[in-house]
Amino acid sequence: MPDTPASASPDAHPRLRRLQGGLEASLTRLRPYLWLWPPIAFGAGVLSFFLVDRQQWLGGALALGMLLAWVLLLGEGVVGRLLARLGYPTLSRGFTTFVAQLIHQETLFFCLPFLLATTVWASGQALFTLLLIGLATLSILDPLYYRLAGRWRWLYFAFHAQCVFLVVLVTLPLLFSLSTAESLGYALLAMVVFALPSLTHLLRPKGWRSWLALLGVALLLAGAAWSGRAWVPPVHLWMTGSALAPQLDRESRTPVGELDLTPEALAREGLYAYTAIRAPRGLEETIYHEWRHQGELLDRIPLRVRGGREAGYRAWSHKLNFPEAPSGDWRIDIVTGSGQRLGSLRFTVDETASQQADGEIRVPTGIPGLEWRRMLPGMPRE
Repeated sequence: MPDTPASASPDAHPRLRRLQGGLEASLTRLRPYLWLWPPIAFGAGVLSFFLVDRQQWLGGALALGMLLAWVLLLGEGVVGRLLARLGYPTLSRGFTTFVAQLIHQETLFFCLPFLLATTVWASGQALFTLLLIGLATLSILDPLYYRLAGRWRWLYFAFHAQCVFLVVLVTLPLLFSLSTAESLGYALLAMVVFALPSLTHLLRPKGWRSWLALLGVALLLAGAAWSGRAWVPPVHLWMTGSALAPQLDRESRTPVGELDLTPEALAREGLYAYTAIRAPRGLEETIYHEWRHQGELLDRIPLRVRGGREAGYRAWSHKLNFPEAPSGDWRIDIVTGSGQRLGSLRFTVDETASQQADGEIRVPTGIPGLEWRRMLPGMPRE
């Protein structure tokens, strides 16, 4: 009796081996040129980030292509086990690790422009973005990457889960116009699911108690990830301008006037906080202006933002009910519904009028600022 499964034709093994050998030979020939792959992925991310409104199909197509690459990578293990069970030859582990490395590089370098442009660098988001820069660097250092994949499998799976989190976070809003909170929730769910192999390698559960412990650790991981969501940049939202002013021209939606920031002036005039928020076309989201005095939250004002305007959707809050003793440091945090910060406006109130609300729209520092600085009237230029 032949040992070939009944479902396989007699010459299936040689054909499959030739196909696999051709794939491995092709990648071997391409290997000297694969240093170009990370900058190509980074360029695709830049195109997707800046052209998502002008060429929305292009941003969606690039995101869909990256998502399909991940589907192939995630399905490779299942297909490989199925082939082995049916008696077919499978690809070598070195080949599959090499393909995984390419997809990890594609993911990390494609997503980097979104992170670099939307990170509030004076916050914990800087640590998250620096971590991803570190992972991107690791993915192109072959000795370290292959040692990670070969020796520390649980850490390698954790690396893999972080890449899954990133690809879901960045691509879903481009494809389905999900809000920041929705895409973050799906990304965290995907990360926890794909972190299970890492936990399995680390804890090596055998009995039902150890499996329950593994489930508990997974739930703790999900809770910790959600509690740290403020450290994740809102990858499709960013501020293009902000201002403080005593008045606002509602017809042109621009802040006007000047006001010395003294307790008496604030009690008499109140204060407008103006922000322009950039979002992709089709996205509608509620953001919040959180007014804080000496670190204490006093007001949380919801504002509806609609995407598609190149200079940013203009929204503002107007505060009149200042406390009896308003002197001190004030901060207005602009945050998403999931608590991710887009930026802050800071000012100080004192009797000497050391600071003034002048109605001047200022562009935050960052990659998008260079473009929007030329678009908005009245913005300071380099």
